[in-house]
Amino acid sequence: MTHKKQSLAYIISASSVGTLIEWYDFYIFGSLATVLSTKFFPTDNPTAAFLNTLATFAAGFVVRPFGALVFGRLGDLIGRKYTFMVTLMLMGGATFAIGLVPSYTTIGAFAPILVLTLRLLQGLALGGEYGGAATYVAEHSPDEKRGFYTSWIQTTATVGLVISLGVIMLTKASMSKEAFDDFGWRIPFLLSALMVLVSFIIRRNMSESPLFEKAKAEGKMAKNPLKESFGHKLNLKYVLLALFGATMGQGLVWYTGQFYAQTFLIKICNIDDTQANTIMVIGLLIGTPLFIFFGGLSDKIGRKGIMLAGMLLGVIFYRPIFEKMYQTVNLSNKEKVVNSEKIDRKITSIDGTSDSLLTTTISASYTDGTQFKKVIKVTKLADASKEAPKADEKTTLLINSSDRWTLILMVFFLISFVTMAYGPIAAFLVELFPTKIRYTSMSLPYHIGNGIFGGLMPAIATFLVTQAKDANKAAEEAGQAVVYAKPYLEGLNYPLALIGVCVVIGLIYIKGTGRHMAE
Repeated sequence: MTHKKQSLAYIISASSVGTLIEWYDFYIFGSLATVLSTKFFPTDNPTAAFLNTLATFAAGFVVRPFGALVFGRLGDLIGRKYTFMVTLMLMGGATFAIGLVPSYTTIGAFAPILVLTLRLLQGLALGGEYGGAATYVAEHSPDEKRGFYTSWIQTTATVGLVISLGVIMLTKASMSKEAFDDFGWRIPFLLSALMVLVSFIIRRNMSESPLFEKAKAEGKMAKNPLKESFGHKLNLKYVLLALFGATMGQGLVWYTGQFYAQTFLIKICNIDDTQANTIMVIGLLIGTPLFIFFGGLSDKIGRKGIMLAGMLLGVIFYRPIFEKMYQTVNLSNKEKVVNSEKIDRKITSIDGTSDSLLTTTISASYTDGTQFKKVIKVTKLADASKEAPKADEKTTLLINSSDRWTLILMVFFLISFVTMAYGPIAAFLVELFPTKIRYTSMSLPYHIGNGIFGGLMPAIATFLVTQAKDANKAAEEAGQAVVYAKPYLEGLNYPLALIGVCVVIGLIYIKGTGRHMAE
């Protein structure tokens, strides 16, 4: 191997490892959303607590464009390397601190406020990280292999999600359920400090981007990257085209195929957390190499066709795929084992009060091996004049091996669409803008598309499903026909509509790939 190839391999590895760790830090919050909803929010309404947690998770996405503006400007003024060193440390510090925040029962409303603040810092950091890493690798890559080399950066988001799920599962496996619920959930956050330290050591020896150094030496630096990126009509046109013709749809494909798929399995299909996460991890690992494949393919046949094909496939197949996932574990399609249903009731006193908690556990077995458990917790107040908290109900399914592999296949299909839309996107974006304003110009549309349109997807979709179920329940109680035939699919309306718009804009207005990388 020549020195040049070794150098490029090191550049890609160092950039990817740091970006991977930042994605891990960012997504560990979402991967633990179900647990965090019981720690940082009031638990008298579990559904509201979960939606609040998703909203806090989404807040990190909303501020990503602001991080893109702040750190993109710095990256175009002082350099790519030093800027994404700062974002790495900011992200790691915020993630570590989340692991130290006391629970709602300890400090009350300060808990969600502190977590929200730290989540916003995470979003700002990620807003500066991705654009720097993608730009840095692209500016070291040969023109004919830019899609291939930058696609390694694209794998980091998915691998970061896989690692976050893996760390959670290993932590759970190493302790009792009670210990994990008490303090074990903090461990994945605290581990961030070690990961960031390793990445910092790797990155500090990296050299600056050669194209940035060349522009600096020739006096071609931007004096005001923000004004030149968004104040010039032609460049603003490309920013808007990148957003509405590419990153909006790509972001929605990414979050529908990965984060919402996980939420769908756990919250809508009621699959056991560990089983659902295992399904996601296997599906993600099988599909991840396709990022490299489609990134490399885009060097040969162009970026546009591959990206838009991934989006269009999502529009066509999302409803059938999620319908298949739902029906695979739908108990209405399964036969219950005769006399297998058991009902267990337990009354326990609530510490420090004269109130009690009635816990009813209903379990059953099905002939295909599926195990059903439903736990209903009702608080009995000693003072009858007070209003008791709403009953807490949780249904959990342990599914059989055949159903698991069916769901893994469905997740793989979803991931394949993600790899098509996301694999070439870094090369596509850096090729749209000139060196002196590239960091700023590419970061903003990327983080609006992914951070706002994509990042809000799980919260919006979960809200739409909840609304549909509530509407059906109200109709049934009123003796009327249900409003939604398939309420569990209502969440897909949001991504399907916007991805469809993006595909149309991309087909009409995106003419080619790149204008400035040859400079």
